[in-house]
Formats: sequence, C-alpha cells, structure tokens
Amino acid sequence: MATNNQTAKQAMTASDGNASDVNKTSGLERSAILLLALGEKDAAEILRHMGPKEVQDVGLAMASLTGVSTDQMEAVMHQFVSTLEKQTALGLGSDEYIRNMLTNALGEDKAGGVIDRILLGRNSKGLEQLKWMDPRGIAELIRLEHPQIIAIVLSFLEPDQAAQVVSQFADRVRTDVIMRIATLDGIQPVALQELDEILEKQFSGASNVKSSNLGGVKTAAEILNMLDGAVESKLMEEIIEVDSDLGQELQDNMFVFENLIDVDDRGIQALLREVSTEQLLLALRGADEALKEKIFKNMSKRAAEMLKDDLEAAAPAKLSDVEASQKEILQVARRLADAGEIMLGGGGDEFV
Repeated sequence: MATNNQTAKQAMTASDGNASDVNKTSGLERSAILLLALGEKDAAEILRHMGPKEVQDVGLAMASLTGVSTDQMEAVMHQFVSTLEKQTALGLGSDEYIRNMLTNALGEDKAGGVIDRILLGRNSKGLEQLKWMDPRGIAELIRLEHPQIIAIVLSFLEPDQAAQVVSQFADRVRTDVIMRIATLDGIQPVALQELDEILEKQFSGASNVKSSNLGGVKTAAEILNMLDGAVESKLMEEIIEVDSDLGQELQDNMFVFENLIDVDDRGIQALLREVSTEQLLLALRGADEALKEKIFKNMSKRAAEMLKDDLEAAAPAKLSDVEASQKEILQVARRLADAGEIMLGGGGDEFV
C-alpha cells in the first residue's frame, strides 16, 4: 500500500506542472482536489510520503477549496490517471543514477547542491526533523549554539523556514549568521554527521549522513529574499558595511519581485496559472507600471481588464501585506524554476 501511494504522490508531482485546457486550477489545487476525492485513509498514506512544506501547502489548499464541481473532480481524476499510467519505477533508489542524471541535466555546478540536499535529506533524521518544527522552536533550540553551527542548520532548511528562524534572532546575530552562510563552502561529512547525531539525541532514531554541500552565497540570498522587507534592507546595509564585496555578491544573487520583468512571456504565463487573482491583485499594488503591463499582456484581454479595474478600485493595503503577497508569488516562481518550467532572470543564467 505504501509503495502504491508513494507512486501516486510521484504522479501528483508530475502532473503538477502540466497545463490543461480542461482544468484552469493550479497544480496545488488539483492535488488538493485529488486528495479529498481519495478519502481520509488513502490521502493520509500519500501525505506521509511528502515533506513538511508540501504537507503544509497542500493542506492549506484543501482547507481553501469551496464549490468543487463534478466536472472539475472528473477532470482532475482523468488527468491523474493519465499521468499515473505513464509512471515507472525504473532508476528509482539508485544514488549513482540520481547523481549522474542530475549532473547531466544541470551541469556539475548547478547539480551539486540539489544532489546533496536530496540525498542528505533522505538519510538524515535529526536535521530533517527540524523541518517539521515551528521556526520559534528551532530558534530556541539553536540560539545558544556557535554562529557557525546556526549557519549550517539554517543552510539545511528551506529558505522561507530559515528566514522565519533568522527573524527570531537579535540584529547582531542575524548579520553574523547570514554572512557565515554566504561564505560557507561545504562541511566535512563527519562533522555534519556529528551535528545530525547531536540533534537526533534530542529526538530519536539514527542517522547516516553522506553529503555535505550546504551554504554559499545562493543559499544566503534565498534566505534574505524571504525576510521581511525592512529586516532584509537593514541586514544588507550591515553586511555591506562589514564586507562590501560579499554584499554586492548577495545582491547579485537575490531575486526580487521587480525581477519578474526579466522572465519571458511563456514563464509569466506559467506563473500566472499557479497564482490566485487575490494574490496577484495585492502583489501588484507595489509593482511599477512596466511590470504591471508585462503581467497584463500575458493574460486574456478580459482578465486583464478586470484586474485593472480591481486595482483602480482597491482600497489602500498595508505595505507588509503587499510584500508578503509578493514573496508568496516569488516562492511559486522559484518552485517552477526548480522544476525547469520557467527561467528566472536574476543572477545570470542560474536557475534559482
């Protein structure tokens, strides 16, 4: 049963990026509809094979669903079955296969961090359990550790979760930790295994860490991207004051909402399929006219006119709410970029 549900989870992930004329809902919404259709027992089995971020996202999507029609349900089930029929188990479970495949697809430089995160995440227990914890709880757990240890732990977390943890620290600690993440050039497997075991003793189980390529400028930039705008600006000022070259390198690798202007039309269209109108309406309050026009031209004429009217009629919104909505859209953009569906224009030709 577990194997079947794991395959089902893989098929859900595969169908997530496929646009369909019969289905205008996002991939996340389709996954939510499918899980609701399967019933509690089977849905729970599938969720068991997902990571904490995936569980949170799909759970929120399920809670937000209203008025799902029979036609929508049938369309989602048909697409899922069609995708599932194309799945095989060939090549699964082989570390060497995964390494070679990703290296050939992405190149050695780009694939390194992805490979290590996949294999380390699979084998780790102590560090992995942090991903399920509340950011405040993680901060309390590592607050008294050496800043280098904190930097390693944060490098292992997803950028948005790491950003929430960083927000719990004092300003001085934030600056120190971010700079250490940016200059972190991997860690010896033995040292990482010891850290994993220390954390695991506070939980349970055993570990077998085999990978060590954590940290770096890109990781630090992704965490900075997820911070509150005011916190991010202050941190960058302090980093530039201490090390102007590092500050510039971080800025070069950061991708902000305004950078969406550099995404091609096909990428914008893919992004719009995954973003709700409410999210977009709030995010565009703080966008310049050039970006707004790019968004409008990649929508249907009727949808663009409706969005323009809504923007003109909308009441003032808090800057913090606008920034939060923009960061949520950037998270979707990065997910699509990681899946190879769009290419983000910030930081050269890197997929971020």
